[in-house]
Amino acid sequence: MQLDDLYRRVIMDHYKNPRNRGKFEADAVTIDLNNPTCGDRISLQLKVENGVVADAKYTGEGCSISMSSASMMTDAVKGKTLDEAISLANRFSSLMQGEDVEFEEYEDIEALSGVNKFPARIKCATLAWNALRKGIDAK
Repeated sequence: MQLDDLYRRVIMDHYKNPRNRGKFEADAVTIDLNNPTCGDRISLQLKVENGVVADAKYTGEGCSISMSSASMMTDAVKGKTLDEAISLANRFSSLMQGEDVEFEEYEDIEALSGVNKFPARIKCATLAWNALRKGIDAK
């Protein structure tokens, strides 16, 4: 199996079987963002306790790239300090700019590396990560 096929399977798995999809009833930082160029939208919720992302959930609608990225991001940031979460977001931005970045602790994110070849899709992939940054800034 070629790497592109594997990456496509990982992305589709997160799209069809999203992790952390849903809402918290209360006591969460909520960030709503959308991508007006393609219609993707996300509502990200973060539960932050003592400077650590204790839990993360999202709802929204969009393409497989934006929703898969949200699924991967919410998985990756749980249990991370706010600084570690921002560092992950920065590394993801570098990945979207074509830099060679590895996510040893959460390899699924690397499946989105090919998105940088399609500039119009980068906004799809970064939507959830931008919501994360905005949520941490609000905290």
